[in-house]
Amino acid sequence: MFKFLEENNTKFEDINNILELSKIFKEHNKEKDKKIPILKGRTIINLFFEPSTRTLISFEIAAKRLGADVINMNIEAVSYTHLRAHETPEHRV
Repeated sequence: MFKFLEENNTKFEDINNILELSKIFKEHNKEKDKKIPILKGRTIINLFFEPSTRTLISFEIAAKRLGADVINMNIEAVSYTHLRAHETPEHRV
């Protein structure tokens, strides 16, 4: 897994590019039409193992503004018997 803050993996230029891109998104967020279709045609699935309304809504808004379709899954509604029967979350997607 990529570790963002490790010296070996992250270069100053990468961090600078992320910060510059965040400025662009911040300015675009002030406009009336906030959508940028970067993820058009893609589907994002939000799956939380603990309730987190603010995080769920934030993730959903971000994905929709980038043009993605969004599916929110409630893990409490998913039967744990499937997980015990060797069915991992990857099998469900």
